[in-house]
Amino acid sequence: MSIVPPVVPGVPPERRASRWLLAFVVAGLFSFLVLSWSFWVRLQRTEAQLRTASQRIEVLAGKQDSLNTDLKQSREQTQIAREQTQAAEERATKSELGRAQAAKEAEQAQAAKLLSDQQALHAQRQALDAREELDQIRKAREEELNRMQEALSKVAATRRTADGMVIDLSNDSFKFDFDKAVLRPENRELLSRLAGILLVSHGYKLHVYGYTDDIGTDEYNQGLSERRAQTVRDYLAKSGIPPEIMTTKGFGKSSPRVKGKSAEAREKNRRVEIGIVDTVIKYGEEAR
Repeated sequence: MSIVPPVVPGVPPERRASRWLLAFVVAGLFSFLVLSWSFWVRLQRTEAQLRTASQRIEVLAGKQDSLNTDLKQSREQTQIAREQTQAAEERATKSELGRAQAAKEAEQAQAAKLLSDQQALHAQRQALDAREELDQIRKAREEELNRMQEALSKVAATRRTADGMVIDLSNDSFKFDFDKAVLRPENRELLSRLAGILLVSHGYKLHVYGYTDDIGTDEYNQGLSERRAQTVRDYLAKSGIPPEIMTTKGFGKSSPRVKGKSAEAREKNRRVEIGIVDTVIKYGEEAR
């Protein structure tokens, strides 16, 4: 395809061609300028858009960083909250277990107290029963001792003591000859009567004590008093009194019954005393 310049009358063909070429060049240049301007405008717009986009990207990047930071903080706070929640749950669980344990211990303590109260009440009842039983025993023993004293007093002088009573064999019906530990016939008769009373009684021990007058040395009279006590003890054993409930002891001339050096005083001091100790009441006191 070729471009043919228009024919202008009166203009030579060469000039017409030059004008046409010039017009063509101007038109092309104009078109180029227009295109260049248009391209430059678009380029400026594009650059502006790119700058805007870049700024936008920077803003978005900043927001993204902020979001990432917030997200990290949120995750950290969430973890902290989770740990706090877990710790709180553990404390609550421990507290609940503690309350349950405390309740269990309180229940056990209450049960122990109830058992202790019951045991204390039972012990009080037993103590009361034991006291009542002991009072009954005391009453029975008191009646027994009164009966024994009344019966023994008809045979020999008898006095009550804190532990029982004492039979004083120093009257006219019971005598030892001077420097002797042999029983007279009347002594045997009196001891037999005493043994008869003691054999129907129970719950006692006998302590046989021997004495002498003031004539002789301490050593000699000590042995003599022991022989006199042993003589009485042996006779009572032969009369049926259990030997295991009897003991003997001599006091020599250290405890005279009657002061003085007369024959009558010395005769009364050559004596034997029998102490009767109640073992039933004593046993009750120890058991209490």
